[in-house]
This record gives sequence, structure tokens and C-alpha cells, in this order.
Amino acid sequence: MSTTPNFLILAVLLLIAGCAHDDTRHPTHSAVAPGGPAAVEAERALALAEAGDAGRGKGAYAVCSACHQPSGLGKRDGSTPKLAGQHATVLIKQITDIRGDVRVVPTMHGFVRELRDPRDIADVAAYIESLCNPPGNGRYGLSDADARISEGRQLFARDCADCHRDTGQGDKAKGYPVLAGQHFRYLVRQMQDIRDGYRKAADPDMVKIIRKHGNDKLQSIAAYLASLETPGTACEPIRAGR
Repeated sequence: MSTTPNFLILAVLLLIAGCAHDDTRHPTHSAVAPGGPAAVEAERALALAEAGDAGRGKGAYAVCSACHQPSGLGKRDGSTPKLAGQHATVLIKQITDIRGDVRVVPTMHGFVRELRDPRDIADVAAYIESLCNPPGNGRYGLSDADARISEGRQLFARDCADCHRDTGQGDKAKGYPVLAGQHFRYLVRQMQDIRDGYRKAADPDMVKIIRKHGNDKLQSIAAYLASLETPGTACEPIRAGR
């Protein structure tokens, strides 16, 4: 008979389940944590005011690494986004939105709520931002890739670059995320969810722009962004024998 404590079995099962998907689609969902949107905004403001200590944040990131990988690469199939090098301001917004049920990601709720206070949030965001960029990502790989990327470059320059900058590097001060080098499938899904109202708390100006595009155009934009290199410090190649 197994002597493994029941609570440990439950924890492992929850962790495995939590890696399966990132967002669950609830277009009519509007629940927020006790205190409402004001409480979410207050927690975010406090976290943004913290300096953020990457050394402290490394320990807190351990629970995230099961899905997002120790490297922060996520999964190339797009089920889990690439986080390494993302702006801390963006990470803080997403963490606080998820903690407050403003953004609905059931598989992450339990994990982000393990963070005790705004300083913890700032610390884990600082650690993720400090990660080097691991090589490779999930790119668009069909035979029309060149045409897709070319079309996506033009669409992005016309509709998206004002906020996300010319090569998808985002804007830390304004909280616009790095998009360059993100997984193709993840980008497509998030853009569709924002357009169709499944992902809450999206920038209203972005929603207006993205609503103009059908799935075909969104795939071209995603193909272009996934073809780019993520800005920041690249990870050192793994040498033979290491």
C-alpha cells in the first residue's frame, strides 16, 4: 500500500492539470476578486512601485517552470507562451489580472495566488524579465511561410507597430508586450480571443484594430512575429559535454 501523503498526490495532479491549457473561453465571464476592479488596480500599482528583485523571484518562479519551462521558453506548440525577457510591467499586469479574475486562466489561478503580496509579484516578474532568450520557438512552418510572413510584416507595420514598435519589441514604460519571437500558435489564439471577446481586460484600442481582421490575416501577423528574434540577451549555446 502506498504511503504517499494524499495532499502530495493532489498537488501533483493539480500541477499536471495546470499545464494542459492557458486560457479557458468564457466570453460572458465578468467575475473579479473581492474588492472588484479597484482592488486589482491597487495591487498592480503597488507591484509596479516595487523595484523587483530577480534573486528573490527565482524561487517563486519554480512553480511556474513546470509549464513555462525553467528557461521561460514555454511550449512550441503554443499551449504555453514564451515568457523569457518579457517586460516586467507586462508580467505584473497579467499576474494581477489573473489573480483578480479580470483575465480568466483557471489553470494559473492557484499558482499566481501563491504569491503573497505585491513585492512577490514584482520579484517574480523581475526574474522572468532577466532570463536570457532560449533559441527556437514555434514558427509557422507551411509551404506558404514566405508569403505569410511578407503579408504579416505589412499588416503589422500598418496596424500594430505604433504600440508594439517596429520589430515587435513592445514598450516597457507603457506596458506593451514583447511579441517578437512568441510562439505562432499562441499568438493566433490570443489575437482571436481578444477579437472575439474571450480575453478580457484587453486594450480597447487594440480590440478595435484587431476586429477588422479575419483568421487568415491574424495568421499572417502571427507568422511574421514568430519569425523575429526576441530582443534582449540570447542564451549561450549548449556546448558538447555540458
